[in-house]
Amino acid sequence: MTYILPPLNALRAFEAAARHLSFKLAAHELHVTPAAVGQQVKSLEARLGVRLFERLHKQLVLTEAGQAYLPEISGGFRRIASATAQLKPVGAVLLQLGVHGSFDLRRLGLAEFRSCHEEIGLRVLQPAGLAELIEGKIDVLIARGLSHHPGYRCDRVTEGSGLGDWLIAPAGTADCPEIASFRDWLRGLPAENSLAPQRRRVVGIVRS
Repeated sequence: MTYILPPLNALRAFEAAARHLSFKLAAHELHVTPAAVGQQVKSLEARLGVRLFERLHKQLVLTEAGQAYLPEISGGFRRIASATAQLKPVGAVLLQLGVHGSFDLRRLGLAEFRSCHEEIGLRVLQPAGLAELIEGKIDVLIARGLSHHPGYRCDRVTEGSGLGDWLIAPAGTADCPEIASFRDWLRGLPAENSLAPQRRRVVGIVRS
């Protein structure tokens, strides 16, 4: 059976914007810009041939079609999320890694990490930010430019100056075996990687 579905990112943008009645709040949740959310919703409306929002002055209002569409889409996402939560990666302990949206996961060699650390069940959430780490949805985060945050250990992932990528973990769990193993994995990644224009290593530590 072939399912005829709109693009998932467009559906996510619509669902978040409809819940918040705000492109700005939806963008914060999805770790993108409000303009990106607006463009995704616009492309969804064009694909469906149906207007889902009335865009009033400083106000977003669901049309009748949008009101009917929202609970079905939200229900679908809840069922997908529930089914996903019930899947348990192979491993004695679960490590939930969050990664900012622009990071290329291929640079991390996750398949190799799983092969080398069969005791760790690794699950990845992307995009993710500090909010997901604070809320306990993830255990450790690769964030862009977050070099210091009270109560968290921040390890530089990329060499050089500038914002860079940082590995962020709560100070209380930063040295637990699964997070330490992942930090060591980053430190041991080869300097030359055809998929990575920059060297990926933990090169410094900032404790707070």
